[in-house]
Amino acid sequence: MLSARTSCSQVHLGFRLARGQISSTTSIHRCPQLRSPSYCRRSAVGCAAGQTRRLTLTTLLGSTVVAMGFGTSAMAASATSPTVETILQIPNFPETFPFGPEDFQRYDETPDTSFYSQPRFVTHIDDGAIAALTAYYSKVLPPSGTKDAAILDMCSSWVSHYPKGYKLDKISGTGMSEAELQRNPVLTDYTVRDLNKEPKLPYEDNTFDVITNVVSVDYLNRPLEIFQEMHRVLKPGGLALMSFSNRCFPTKAIAVWTQTGDVDHAWIIGSYFHYSVPGGWSAPQAKDISPAGGLFGRGDPMYVAYAHKKA
Repeated sequence: MLSARTSCSQVHLGFRLARGQISSTTSIHRCPQLRSPSYCRRSAVGCAAGQTRRLTLTTLLGSTVVAMGFGTSAMAASATSPTVETILQIPNFPETFPFGPEDFQRYDETPDTSFYSQPRFVTHIDDGAIAALTAYYSKVLPPSGTKDAAILDMCSSWVSHYPKGYKLDKISGTGMSEAELQRNPVLTDYTVRDLNKEPKLPYEDNTFDVITNVVSVDYLNRPLEIFQEMHRVLKPGGLALMSFSNRCFPTKAIAVWTQTGDVDHAWIIGSYFHYSVPGGWSAPQAKDISPAGGLFGRGDPMYVAYAHKKA
């Protein structure tokens, strides 16, 4: 049974076997592309696709690092390994959107409505990551009870990870499972919507102060259209918060996500902001909110990429 506890940056041997791309005798090798000390079930040949994608992003990100102008030896070391928080400081986005249709393909292209037909009343990140996200929300969301404030929890489920007792007159949710949305106590209204099939948010222009999205941006195969819609429904100055970790349903995550790592993911989300509504978003930023010990098998990391709708 597939679980969101699967690391996004590992493309499993079984997927490639099913596609007939490698033989059953392929050995498991140490993958040079993984940042974590784990094994990636890809053959040396099978890893080439990931290496090619890495090379493409490294070319872009490498230019960004050079542009940041690090000088000391310590900073030079940082320059060779940008972090989630530094990569969007000078992102060096190319003139045109760098990803093509193949980057948004998924191993499982069956209808998402089928995949999500059975509700999953589970959490997809561990308790430490949840606590870190909730603490972050407590700092950036409108205070509970704020008059006329409204939030959209996009790709929502049975829990939104907002602070305990958090309430506003309007907290809307969109998601794939009605059973899960019905169970979510923070939502004042919800809409069941497959955004990959119908990338249209069912709300009026300038409705929300904040949009939240929890570990789901990696499943969007039409992200520019969705980010255009996010921009439309946000109020001027509104904030879009896209949180992500390194866990996913690997058969449903887009190819460019499963073939890259956390730093790349921040850059990818930043590119969605940048290219969706040119000049319409503030410069995207990213923050590492991981709990202590939240990397390399000691807990789930937690990050947020965000931008404001320009007034």
